Amino acid sequence: MSVFSIDGAAILAEASYQSKRITKPKLLKSCPHEDVQAHVLDGDILLLPGSNSLQDYLLYNLRPLRLGRQKYRMDDETTAKGASGTIWHQGFLAYSVVVFEWLKDIKVRPKFIIGHSLGAAATQILTKSYGVPGIGFAAPRTKANRGPVKNHEKCLIINRVDDIVPKVPSSFVHMGVVKELKVESNRKFTAHSMKHYRKIVKAALAHKVIPQNWSGG
Repeated sequence: MSVFSIDGAAILAEASYQSKRITKPKLLKSCPHEDVQAHVLDGDILLLPGSNSLQDYLLYNLRPLRLGRQKYRMDDETTAKGASGTIWHQGFLAYSVVVFEWLKDIKVRPKFIIGHSLGAAATQILTKSYGVPGIGFAAPRTKANRGPVKNHEKCLIINRVDDIVPKVPSSFVHMGVVKELKVESNRKFTAHSMKHYRKIVKAALAHKVIPQNWSGG
C-alpha cells in the first residue's frame, strides 16, 4: 500500500508548475500533450498541475477546452459516463482520459496521484480508475452521481473555505474524502494558489485537523 505525507504532497503540488523545482522524488517523464500537464516521478507517482490562480481558472478552465478535435465547455453541466459507469463532468473526464492514455503508452500504472486545481479534478477520476490513493488540493467538483462510489475512500480532497473553485460546478459533487480547512483571513481571489494551500496545510497538520500521511486505506 502506498503512503504519502500530506505536507510532502503539498510541496510537490506547488513545485509541479515549474518542473525544474521537482527534485525529490526524481522527475522521470512529462506528458507531451499541448493541453494537458502531467508528470511521472520516481516510484510511479503521478503529479498533475492545473491552474495556480483563480484568475487563470476562470480565464482558461471555464472557457472552451479543446482536446484533439473535440470541444468541451468547462462551465456547463454536460456529463459523460466513465468506463466504470460513473457520471463525470465531461471536460474533466476528457482531460483525465488524455492522462490515462499517455500513461498506457509509456506503460506506467501510478501508485499514488497528487493534483492541484484542474489536476485535482483529474486526481479524483484517476484514483477511482486505478484504485490507488491520491490527494487533490483546491479541487473542483467532478461527479454528477450522488453518494459514494467504488474507491471513493482512496482520494483525499483538501480545500480552503475561501476558495471559490471547490464550489463549482455547483450541481456536482466531489469524489473522495473532503476536508474543508477554515481560514483566519479570507484571501478571496488569491486563495486558490498552491502557495496559500501549503500554509494552511501546515497549520492543519499542526492542529491535527488532517492526518500526517495518506494511504487511502
